[in-house]
Amino acid sequence: MSEQGKSSASAAAAAPPAAGSDTYKGWLFKWTNYLKGYQRRWFVLSNGLLSYYRTQAEMAHTCRGTINLATAHIDTEDACNIVLSSSGRTYHLKASTELERQRWTTALDLARTKAIRMMNDQSDDSGDEDPGSQSDRSEIQGTLKILISKLDDLSTCNDLIAKHGAALQRSLSELEGLKVPVEGGEKIKAVNERATLFRITSNAMINACRDFLDLAETHSRRWQRALQYEREQRAHLEETIEQLAKQHNSLERAWRAGPTLSSSTPSAPTNKKEASERPLQGEASDEDEDTEYFDAMEDSPAFITVTATDNTQHRRSQTSLSGAIGGNSYDWNQDDHMSPSYNDVSGKELQPRRQRRTRVPDKPNYSLNLWSIMKNCIGKELSKIPMPVNFNEPLSMLQRLTEDLEYHELLDKAARCDSSLEQMCLVAAFSVSSYSTTVHRTAKPFNPLLGETYELDRLEEFGYRSLCEQVSHHPPAAAHHVISQRGWTLWQEITIGSKFRGKYLSIMPLGAIHLLFHSSGNHYVWRKVTSTVHNIIVGKLWIDQSGDIEIVNHRTKETCQLKFSPYSYFSRDVARKVTGVVADTGGQAHYILSGTWDEKIESAKIIQSSRGGSGSEGKQKTIYQTLPPKLLWKKYPLPENAENMYYFSALALTLNEPDDGVCLTDSRLRPDQRLMEEGQWDEANSEKQRLEEKQRAVRRRREAEASDALDEGREYEGYQPLWFHQRRDSVTGETNFVYKGGYWEAKERQDWTMCPNIF
Repeated sequence: MSEQGKSSASAAAAAPPAAGSDTYKGWLFKWTNYLKGYQRRWFVLSNGLLSYYRTQAEMAHTCRGTINLATAHIDTEDACNIVLSSSGRTYHLKASTELERQRWTTALDLARTKAIRMMNDQSDDSGDEDPGSQSDRSEIQGTLKILISKLDDLSTCNDLIAKHGAALQRSLSELEGLKVPVEGGEKIKAVNERATLFRITSNAMINACRDFLDLAETHSRRWQRALQYEREQRAHLEETIEQLAKQHNSLERAWRAGPTLSSSTPSAPTNKKEASERPLQGEASDEDEDTEYFDAMEDSPAFITVTATDNTQHRRSQTSLSGAIGGNSYDWNQDDHMSPSYNDVSGKELQPRRQRRTRVPDKPNYSLNLWSIMKNCIGKELSKIPMPVNFNEPLSMLQRLTEDLEYHELLDKAARCDSSLEQMCLVAAFSVSSYSTTVHRTAKPFNPLLGETYELDRLEEFGYRSLCEQVSHHPPAAAHHVISQRGWTLWQEITIGSKFRGKYLSIMPLGAIHLLFHSSGNHYVWRKVTSTVHNIIVGKLWIDQSGDIEIVNHRTKETCQLKFSPYSYFSRDVARKVTGVVADTGGQAHYILSGTWDEKIESAKIIQSSRGGSGSEGKQKTIYQTLPPKLLWKKYPLPENAENMYYFSALALTLNEPDDGVCLTDSRLRPDQRLMEEGQWDEANSEKQRLEEKQRAVRRRREAEASDALDEGREYEGYQPLWFHQRRDSVTGETNFVYKGGYWEAKERQDWTMCPNIF
């Protein structure tokens, strides 16, 4: 290191931070790699965070790295080295001199202590307290911080006084030992006595300050208890309000579903809104009185439906996406032009030939402290967090993916549709129906092991076969393929992205779902919406779906825009609402879809659309005149005693039923999942840990093989799924895993010799 570098580094960090200051800056040398060794970097210590830059000028735009001292371990290897480690990240630092290292070590220790204290103070804060409680708490904590800071300063002064006082007394003692005149000796004794009095006085001052600190800490604990009590009362009030809001919503839904109304989701518009819409309705009422009107503002999610059926007028309020272009009337007969099976959703088309099970063992009532496990997982990927089976349900993610086929008969009907727009309505209903099983399912499915598979063979009963395989572990990805003898094929590759945010858990399915109808060649593609699990820490868990789905028929370019409205305590709309518009290639709307993702979906054919007047925001409205709505899909009731069986649907109860002849990697054969279903949760936890450790050992072996191949200059193929391979999709242009064949043939031969031993 050059002398110039040493001098600049020393100069930058020569002075210790001022009392009460939280910022410390200076040059240090940071280890980069074996080629470059230690490199000079500009470090800034502020608010418990140590950040570094290549130059001081970079502070304005580029930070090269930051480490949180609250969770860091500080170690000094030798005279000039400092080692910082936190959350798997390690900084090896070197100072130019021992004095400079000591100054940095002192500053880091002080900053770490303050960061830990601040973290502990804030660990119980909810983060969304009302402004009054926040300001009170901030004022109290600010006062305490000032007191502690001042006392730290006094303690520092005490140390300096003691140090310099001792040095003064040593010097005076040495002077007394010298041969000096008698008069000088008497003056030295007087000075020595005054120094002793000074030391005694300073000690008394420090003792008084310590008494003051003890008193302040006592009051601080009292304040903390008072704050904790107020916080608990606030949480109790929030829970009460939440329950009242849910009860209010339930009563509202019960009232809307009453026998005096013709619809399950009515909402009377205000008189002002009615008055403004009646002239518009009168203009468009020459066609037929038994019609339905959708009044929507362009670029706004709200429109109003006015229904008149059998000479009795009822009013409906719905929310949808406005995607139609007005001004055109359609040559559409008022009679029903749907396919005969279009509205037939009364039940399964065929009764199963095999008697499937109708129940699983009841869920044990085991208590577990969720916060003790989740508090260290905030911000992490959920798939990388080790979880006990207490939070699971006895199904794997592959089986949950297969549950999308609960209402497969919608696709059977869609395959028989002559109209692609009618077919689009049924495909949209199918895409919504896959969420109906999630409304009460707050438990987490098992993360599949790499290479795990799941088959669902319903060929004889319902005409389809389904196969899933876990094709990747990090990130977790599953490939799914379904072939039906009734005219359709469905395939998808889903990667689950999830984040724990402290109060809620967001689950983001990534990947496209493809659906191909054999006779028409219509190829539909869509993606799933975000699922959110609320009240992870406090309160009753509940699930919501939110976001938009765009379904595209890539052969005809027809589209369907679906909107899943997020739940709000203050909204008057029906909870879990789904609305949508089916449009042709030119963007003109033909059908309005409405309903809820946990109950039913209806469609209403648009027979006329026209421009209306301006709304409250100055935007022009579009008036949709429609036929009465038709039921596309309705949820099956849950089995009896479902609340004690993980709220499984009739299909879910059969998914983990033992089946002969399945692949050796099938989820039904997974031991920890089977033990959990049988109620042996302790044994299931032990088995789960064994399987995960076995999987980690296999991954480490593959990494070692890849490293050896790299060293030897050989190609290493890596893990390849058994039944799926990667191909580029000609429609979307994406590369994903598709079924390559061979599974059902291997099952027929009962030849599973190629399967890995993952269990």
